[in-house]
Amino acid sequence: MAENTSGSEGLLFLTDEQLRKGIEAMFFAYRGFTADPDRILEGMDYGRAHHRAIHFINRTPGLTVSNLLAILGVTKQSLNRVLRTLFDDGLVEARVGRTDKRERRLHLTDKGQALERALSDAQRARMRAAYRAAGPQAVQGFRTVLEAMMDPEMRRQYLREEGL
Repeated sequence: MAENTSGSEGLLFLTDEQLRKGIEAMFFAYRGFTADPDRILEGMDYGRAHHRAIHFINRTPGLTVSNLLAILGVTKQSLNRVLRTLFDDGLVEARVGRTDKRERRLHLTDKGQALERALSDAQRARMRAAYRAAGPQAVQGFRTVLEAMMDPEMRRQYLREEGL
């Protein structure tokens, strides 16, 4: 990749072929990143939507259904299907809000926390190995690229949740 250092902007110019390779690398990396959790979920008849819901409920115990909808960017009907199976299988419970009794605040049960740990452990191991192989500068660069690819509202939400 050729970097233009003649201007003060320090812009990076990439060919269409280099961008295509980056796009394909993202597809294959995502496939690898989700493969381990997919294997765990396969025997439970759960999919990636269940995984994402479990992840964010674990990340923010007491998350409201409307906030989870906003994070996941799915329809209410789709999320209700996912939550119904997680409720029925004893992985998630909804508690009434303290200040607003109409709110349903989502929490993982002990069983849900155990599943979340198994899913996250698999992904952390893969990510840890990749980060170690790439080194600290590449890790920071990777994070910068991912944040730059986020839609502005999602980036604000992500940075807010990270305390940045």
